[in-house]
Amino acid sequence: MSFFRCLPGADALSVFRQQRLLSHLHQEGIELQSIHAQYLHFIWSVNELSSQELVTLEALLQYGEPYQAIATPNRAIVIPRFGTVSPWASKATDIAHQCGLDVLRIERGVCYQWSVKRTLSPEQERILQTSLFDRMTEIIIASYEEANALYQTLPDRPFTRIDVIGMGQKALDDANQALGLALSADEITYLEENFKRLGRNPSDVELIMFAQANSEHCRHKIFNASWTIDGQNQEHSLFAMIRNTHRLQPKGTVVAYSDNSAIMEGCEADVWSSTGPAGQYRTKRTLVHTLMKVETHNHPTAIAPFQGAATGSGGEIRDEGATGIGGKPKAGLTGFSVSNLHIPGTNLSWEQKPYGKPERIATPLQIMIDGPLGGAAFNNEFGRPNLGGYFRVFEQTIAGKRRGYHKPIMIAGGIGAIEDIHTHKKPILDGDLLIQLGGPGMRIGMGGGTASSMATGTNTADLDFDSVQRGNPEIERRAQEVINQCRSLGENNPIVSIHDVGAGGLSNAFPELADSAKLGAQFELRKIPLEESGMSPAEIWCNESQERYVIAIHAKDLERFASICERERCPYAVVGHTTQDRQLQLHDQQQSANPDQRYPIDMPMEVLLGKPPKMHRDVQSTHEQFAPINCNDIDLKVAIEAVLQQPTVASKSFLITIGDRTVGGLNSRDPFVGPWQVPVADCAVTTMDYHGYRGEAMSMGERTPVALFNAPAAAKMAVGEAITNILAADVQRIEDIKLSANWMAACGQAGEDAKLFASVEAVGMELCPALGISIPVGKDSLSMATTWQDQNQTKQVIAPVSLIISAFAPVHDVRKTLTPQLNTEIADTELILIDLGCNQNRMAGSIVTQVFDQTDSEAPSVDRPEVLKGFASAITQLRAKQMVLAYHDRSDGGLLACIAEMAFASHCGISINVDLLCIDARTEQDYGDAKNWASQVSGRRHEQTIRALFNEELGVVIQIERSQRDQVFAILREQGISAFSHVIGKPNSNDTLEIWRDAKCVYSESRMTLQKLWQNTSYQIARLRDNPECVDSEFNALDDAKDPGMSPKLTFDPNENISTPYLQKTIRPKIAILREQGVNSHLEMAYAMDLAGFATHDVHMSDLLAGRTHLNE
Repeated sequence: MSFFRCLPGADALSVFRQQRLLSHLHQEGIELQSIHAQYLHFIWSVNELSSQELVTLEALLQYGEPYQAIATPNRAIVIPRFGTVSPWASKATDIAHQCGLDVLRIERGVCYQWSVKRTLSPEQERILQTSLFDRMTEIIIASYEEANALYQTLPDRPFTRIDVIGMGQKALDDANQALGLALSADEITYLEENFKRLGRNPSDVELIMFAQANSEHCRHKIFNASWTIDGQNQEHSLFAMIRNTHRLQPKGTVVAYSDNSAIMEGCEADVWSSTGPAGQYRTKRTLVHTLMKVETHNHPTAIAPFQGAATGSGGEIRDEGATGIGGKPKAGLTGFSVSNLHIPGTNLSWEQKPYGKPERIATPLQIMIDGPLGGAAFNNEFGRPNLGGYFRVFEQTIAGKRRGYHKPIMIAGGIGAIEDIHTHKKPILDGDLLIQLGGPGMRIGMGGGTASSMATGTNTADLDFDSVQRGNPEIERRAQEVINQCRSLGENNPIVSIHDVGAGGLSNAFPELADSAKLGAQFELRKIPLEESGMSPAEIWCNESQERYVIAIHAKDLERFASICERERCPYAVVGHTTQDRQLQLHDQQQSANPDQRYPIDMPMEVLLGKPPKMHRDVQSTHEQFAPINCNDIDLKVAIEAVLQQPTVASKSFLITIGDRTVGGLNSRDPFVGPWQVPVADCAVTTMDYHGYRGEAMSMGERTPVALFNAPAAAKMAVGEAITNILAADVQRIEDIKLSANWMAACGQAGEDAKLFASVEAVGMELCPALGISIPVGKDSLSMATTWQDQNQTKQVIAPVSLIISAFAPVHDVRKTLTPQLNTEIADTELILIDLGCNQNRMAGSIVTQVFDQTDSEAPSVDRPEVLKGFASAITQLRAKQMVLAYHDRSDGGLLACIAEMAFASHCGISINVDLLCIDARTEQDYGDAKNWASQVSGRRHEQTIRALFNEELGVVIQIERSQRDQVFAILREQGISAFSHVIGKPNSNDTLEIWRDAKCVYSESRMTLQKLWQNTSYQIARLRDNPECVDSEFNALDDAKDPGMSPKLTFDPNENISTPYLQKTIRPKIAILREQGVNSHLEMAYAMDLAGFATHDVHMSDLLAGRTHLNE
């Protein structure tokens, strides 16, 4: 028996959140007068709490603003789902125990109360309640007494067997549909044959495990398939063509394709760490390499944007930590592609009428409000800065088909650090212990791997929602600290091998661990940590609860490993061990009396991970013709304003301000540039350590709409854009750059498979080999179609073949990173356009064609790789000679957007002349009768101007001193690119953007007006998401032309050591860097204190409570 009580808490809704909720309900047709919410705390204890214990407990639970009760009968209490324990409860209960309180558990709910203008209908009540809770993790109850049932144990549920022996293939077909397994006909035949050979029926656990381990998401069947296109057998698989880049250029890559992330060769650096309780932080000089990984989390983000993006970031962080025998995540990047936003109150002509969507997925606007918050929240709480990314909005009807991103792309990537001695996993031996490290299991994320492998809309709504995970970054930080402590032991690192738990949960991770050593394994089901009762064996083994790793260690190292986990308060469990016998067994000790239920899994490894049928793709290509752009319909002023407001071009501030960009202390360049912090940086840069200037850079490139017109060209452009972005950093050679390729396509749709093949071939067999660049890491997501029924009409939105490139490179000197901020202190400077498209001005897939709902017959591409290589060499030389004052790449929005962003970052005007970009070699005969020359020439000049300003061919604009023009062009000429390089303008002092042609100013507008247009999309989204008063204040600050921005001035001499008179030079005073479980930033704090003259020591609160360390030491 336990004692139960409820203690009321603080206000759970700020005024802003109340208004936002009321506004959301108003849009759903529900009119409320007011809505309020209060936290409720539920406490269970073995004995009645004493008065003193109650005082302590109430003090702990006093946080936030006091709640003002209202009198209304309308209420709903939201609590965690019965049988579960929320992350908040785990932390709160742990804190209470550390404060000496004898409680069994503390849980939290929220009581919503509202007043209505008129009685709500049952349907309105349903919509209202649905808006108040997350049905994956929460339920609604009517009274707080019902919450007592939270502290209960639901009965365990058995597994089931599928009657393959009796019913054959039909039994597997039925299970395939009912369980959402996404098995192919060949795989069903394979399973039927193997289980009949074994002479028994498979369990649902075995089938779900097999489906997850062999899903497209996990096995990449299409990338490993053989291909026939238009009747011609193809020599290479997609993966073979990607591997070709590493085969030709392995230099600089330490690990490729064989681990959870790739490893780029680094340099000697200082590793700052401590070892053990109260260990002193010290510097160790050693060889440190760079981790590279970029994941996609598209399906979960479509269903539940916040949690989908959060767990996408969390999964990628774990990939870095689980590389080799322990890596350290360092900095992240995030990207999104969605369909049209349809922001309320905006009237953007190109969005037209909403096309609709399946009910089960979020709207693009919901995704862009909640998704970035999810990714940022996880990174922030874990303690990793997010320094880069991209954002694309695309939806257009092309050749009669609706193309766009109803199924979004959500990119989560980053870089990390790993010491040379930890880059490769050690051999796992027979009898090694197999451990789960991290959070407990819950019934969430069931079938994530298979659901991600299916087109959105083909699964059932419940299975789609079940496949979404939930994140808990605090416990992932605890697990990472365990890994960090193991890493700090150097050669004595107890980790033999490590994998993160991702798609398929333990059912995929543990077998992979054993199979990598060609061993089998035995596991005990009831040793798997859970925070939910009543789960079936399939749910225990296959759920995708996050923040978990699987680790192999030698039995002799268990005590040392356990002590590290205890110190970091990180849960772990020895779940099994490896066996020489290649059999995978999962035993259930609670079923010892029931032989049929004793082994939910008893399966040969060769059946699970052996050789299921290899896929063969026999596809046809399609060939569409597209009309050329009609520039007569494009007014220059309208075009400029529309392009600057298109979200792909517009300010990304709303995506950036939500993230911590300084945590870790190793960040040199984030997206915000200059005194006014304008988000236009081309790349992100970090340092290798706290002391030196060596570092690494990362950038992104993608030009996905171009793929609708020329898929191989779009893929090449993605590579080219990533390169022009990353060359803003001090990269010494183009060959030093490493790429991650994330491929998305709607495979199975007419022509899309062939376009994917051609795109991979263009990059893997042509462009990258020509550039000397390798692709050692990547991912694919090949179910990018969304299908649904709308009033008996089948609708479909198909994404273009989409290649998202992330580039990584070592940086020689982080201080030499170039930015788009113009130098306005030098009197006479010029802007040079280096046109890597070689003066071709092709327009297909450009932003200007999208906003005017047009196409073009020619798409930009990278036709001459040698020009791109020459540019890289030229920029390296110009940077070394300090000739480049500012740098910005030409991308979405073309030259116009590039120049405008440089003006925004610098708070100055720019005058450009497009005459050299509008040269027409055609003679007067091209215009026909002489009496029509004037109008025809005028029309042609207008078209040339539109093409010059808005084409999105590769290119870069640099600022130089006019006096150095000849020297700059000599270097450009030496590299063979001077013919495509043009002096186009210069900064002006009147704070306007001017465009000149034929000695006339054809456009002029104030920089402030244009910047507010450019900022408007971010402003509108932030206003829906954040406190409108704060957002308005920030937006209105753009009107202040005299705003000096950030103007830091030192009030002290940094070279003076003010502590010198107070410290003995030979003795450093000790200082404890005190940390609690799951916290971050202790390393940079310790280094700062070390620089101030202290001997810094790592002290965990658990050290003090256990008596391992005392502060009086």
